Amino acid sequence: MTHKRSLIRTALLCALVAGAGLGLAPVDMAHAAAPMVKTSAPGFYRVMLGDFEITALSDGTVDLPVDQLLMKTTPKAVNKALAASFEKAPLETSVNAFLVNTGSKLVLIDTGAGTLFGPTLGKLLDSLKASGYQPDQVDEIILTHMHPDHVGGLIKDGKIAFPNAVVRADKRDADYWLAKTNLDKAAEADKGMFQGAMASLNPYVAAHQFKPFEGNTEIVPGIRAISTVGHTPGHASYVVESKGQKLMIWGDLVHVQAVQFDQPSVTIHFDSDPAKAEAERKAEFAKAAKQGYLVGAAHLAFPGLGHVRAKGHAYEWVPVNYTNIR
Repeated sequence: MTHKRSLIRTALLCALVAGAGLGLAPVDMAHAAAPMVKTSAPGFYRVMLGDFEITALSDGTVDLPVDQLLMKTTPKAVNKALAASFEKAPLETSVNAFLVNTGSKLVLIDTGAGTLFGPTLGKLLDSLKASGYQPDQVDEIILTHMHPDHVGGLIKDGKIAFPNAVVRADKRDADYWLAKTNLDKAAEADKGMFQGAMASLNPYVAAHQFKPFEGNTEIVPGIRAISTVGHTPGHASYVVESKGQKLMIWGDLVHVQAVQFDQPSVTIHFDSDPAKAEAERKAEFAKAAKQGYLVGAAHLAFPGLGHVRAKGHAYEWVPVNYTNIR
């Protein structure tokens, strides 16, 4: 047996020497390495809420100079808070939407930015399809508000992206953002906000597929609109409930996890009424911490689902644990 092993070793050595003589390259040479892909898969994340299926959908991310956008603080304080969370400005900020399958209705909450915010966004339709659904299956679209990064996905290549959906939003937001008189008198830097809302909503208005609601109201069984004005004149959040389990979709009540949970008084440049936005954020943080329900946020790191925990006079965000739904 020892003689046999010696013969095998000798044969292998001869093969290696022969290979070297033929110029054969070792398998770990650099030119044999696989090229980097540098792209992510479409993003979706799914959990159950009672009998309802909740799917978080990623529209992508956008870099925001939050050290310049956040108010009632300083750039130095913002950058310090970001660094403590291993982040920096500009902050790569998620844009999330949420799909609710109640068993009888397929309801999409917000639609992402479409083409209104550049090439790093506009991925919602790809995420929706990757999650197992098609745009023509969506029955209802409800908007937290009409900023471009929440309504742009309503349109694809200039046409209605969700042909069978009824679109709903608070009437106060519609009256504000879809009014040409408001566009005309807006500052030049703000006109794009109005133009984005009009371009996204007007095709649905023309097709009689836009139906605004007023204040706190039930949208479909199990989903209620709750007025949380301040970020915009008609900003709404949505309560989703099934079998005693509750999810609160916040929209833009919070933008920067590393700053605003520690300092809920910090507002953002985009708030129409900063004082009201601050009051709503503080109230919702307190409720979420006390009641322990699940929260969905448009701009917290994807999937934007988690819970709020009190931390002295401040709060902290606790992201959901990964689940393989079954």
